[in-house]
Amino acid sequence: MKTVNPEEQKVSVLIFGELHVIRGKGSEEYIKKLAHDVDKRMEEIALKFPKLPAHQVAILAALNFADELATIKEEQMTLLNMLGESGGE
Repeated sequence: MKTVNPEEQKVSVLIFGELHVIRGKGSEEYIKKLAHDVDKRMEEIALKFPKLPAHQVAILAALNFADELATIKEEQMTLLNMLGESGGE
C-alpha cells in the first residue's frame, strides 16, 4: 500500500548496480520497495538475456511493467462493467 508523505524527499536506491537518488512524495519505505521491484525485474531479464546492455534491460523491464499495468486496468474495467451491469438489476 502506498504511504504518502506530503513532503517531497530524496531517497538513495541501488538499481541494477547503480546508485540513484529518487525524489518523491512517497515514504522512504515505499520508494525503496518500488526500486527493489525494478531492480529485481531487471536482474531477472539480465539472467535471461546476459548480453543485453543495461539500457535495453531497462526498456524491457519498463515494457513488462507497462504490460502488467495494462492487463490490470483491463481487468479492472471488466470488473467495474460487470458490477455496473449486475448492480442495475
